[in-house]
Amino acid sequence: MTRARSYRDAGQAFPIYITVVAGLLFLAFAYLAVGQAAVNRNGAQTAADAAALAAAMNTRDELADLWLQDVRDPSKWLDIFKGNVNVANSCWRADQLAAQNQATAHCLQDPPLAYKVDAVPNKTVGRSIVPGSENYNTTGHARAVIDSLCSFPPSGDGSALPELTCKDGRKWKLNPDHLTDLPGPEDLFDVHLAD
Repeated sequence: MTRARSYRDAGQAFPIYITVVAGLLFLAFAYLAVGQAAVNRNGAQTAADAAALAAAMNTRDELADLWLQDVRDPSKWLDIFKGNVNVANSCWRADQLAAQNQATAHCLQDPPLAYKVDAVPNKTVGRSIVPGSENYNTTGHARAVIDSLCSFPPSGDGSALPELTCKDGRKWKLNPDHLTDLPGPEDLFDVHLAD
């Protein structure tokens, strides 16, 4: 009698086994869908960060070029360091970098010295077990800011250029007759991502 009972019990475990395996497979596919969405989101954020930084760095370089042009006229320095000058919008650079990261950028210059970028990847999350995910796309958001790194005393009589004090307390003594050792864009301005 005991032998017959054990055969009947063994047949009941098979449907439970199939149910557990099917549940585990469903969970594995669901985790895969979440992973696909996370990869898409990370790609969008990377594209937004890179695009915003590229636009801000291009503007930083233009500001540094303006400072070099007007280095002998300290009355213009403050406006340059505050961004109160006419500098071209560098959103074209954000579009360029987003395209290199397989994304489309929506850039907005945030005067005077910042850029906001929303980036959308060119590819969607893709097909998965989650219905509608093949049409789902994410958006990355970034804001890059340009900060002046230098300060200087008000100009005196105009015969000598003011001394620039930049990051880490580095001092630049500028001689209007010998302008060879000048700070570069990275010495004059900092570019970073902001919230």
